[in-house]
Formats: sequence, structure tokens, C-alpha cells
Amino acid sequence: MWSGPRNVSTALMRAFDSRVESLVCDEPLYAHYLKVTGLDHPVADQIVATHENDWRKVVDWLTGPLPEGRTLFYQKHMAHHLIPEIERGWLQQLTNAFLIRDPRQMLTSLLEILPEPRIEDTGYPQQVELFEAERTRTGRLPIVVDSKDLLEDPRGMLAALCERVGVSFDEGMLSWEPGLRDTDGCWAAEWYGNALSSTGFQPYRPKEVRVPARFASLESECVALYERLHPHRLTVR
Repeated sequence: MWSGPRNVSTALMRAFDSRVESLVCDEPLYAHYLKVTGLDHPVADQIVATHENDWRKVVDWLTGPLPEGRTLFYQKHMAHHLIPEIERGWLQQLTNAFLIRDPRQMLTSLLEILPEPRIEDTGYPQQVELFEAERTRTGRLPIVVDSKDLLEDPRGMLAALCERVGVSFDEGMLSWEPGLRDTDGCWAAEWYGNALSSTGFQPYRPKEVRVPARFASLESECVALYERLHPHRLTVR
């Protein structure tokens, strides 16, 4: 699942982690991304030191055999972590899907953690790039999930997503225990906020706060990219 930041991606990871046959991983390319870019993210040094920061070793794990008893590997990725130097051939071994959120809702949350975000930090350019590459490779529209749709109808959207990836829907995906998991990245306390205390998908509530005027150009650029993906989003029958 290729997401941008602040897209309820942690909640969706929790949903798949609730399945007994699932293995989940949390942003496995983040350490490599920070090592190469040198960006000043919260606990960046700890992330690079704690997690595997060689993308080749990460990819070997992501495409390797699953542990005994696990038949489904849910990989929560941030699209912007897939920097240009990382080869793309391994993606053909995955079912690639995309989690999007209206940037007019997302950017104010991102600004709470990254006070000067760039378009590359939002994940939208990378999501569009990956979406188009996947559509060309497979000859069909890739899976796109809009976070608003997911929050408005968790059961329906999860069932539709499961159908598209070829697994049965599990009612247990709708709830989970609160708190940190061993599978969470060491950045969880900095980034995940209310997600750590959640026990299920929260009702959708549109944000009243607007993106500051000085980010109007960034917002417009994000909206244009988001609108290239939004028409293709998964819907409930």
C-alpha cells in the first residue's frame, strides 16, 4: 500500500494486522530514505540507526518467503520513500495499491510535523508515477483507496479492497487493541498521535482549518496530482 503522510495509513495497517494470517511492516524504506536525503525528520538519527538502511536488503526481505503460518504480507509504504536510486523491478512481485487523501485535508496535519513541506514530501508525485507505471505494466487500473471513503464506510471499503487483492474479508479488521506494536517503526510516538490510542476506524470529520495562504502554490500542485488518482478510487458496489 503506497500512501502519503497523514492518510490514516496506520489505521489501515492495524486492520490488516488484525488478521491471523497476516504479516505487516511499517514503512520499511524510511531509514534508507533518511540516510540518503539527510532530511531533518523527528528522531531521524534513531531511525537510521535502528532500522535497516540498505534498500537492497529491505527489498530482499519484502520479496522473500513469509514466516510459517503467514500467507498475506501487508506492506505499509510511504510513496516518497521510493527515491529514484531505488530500482523498481521488485515491485512487479507485489500487488501495488494506493492510499490517497484530499490534500486540502492532509496538508494542515503534515504542517504540524514538517513546518516547511515540499511537494516531494507529500507523496503525490510518487503516487502518480507509480500508479501510471503499474497501469502500463498490468494493463488495468491499479487499486486506489481514498481515506475519506474508508472512514465513512470501513466495512464496505475493506471488503472491496480484500476482494480486489484476492482475500476474504475478515470482520476482525474493524477493531484492534490500542497501543504500540512490535511491528511499529521507532518513529511511531512522533508521527502516529491518536492512532496509537485508537481501537478502530474513527468517523470521518472534515477539518475546518485551512492551509495557510503561503502554501497556496503547494496546495494547488497537490490537488492537481490528487485529482489524477481520485476518479479511479475503489467504490462500494
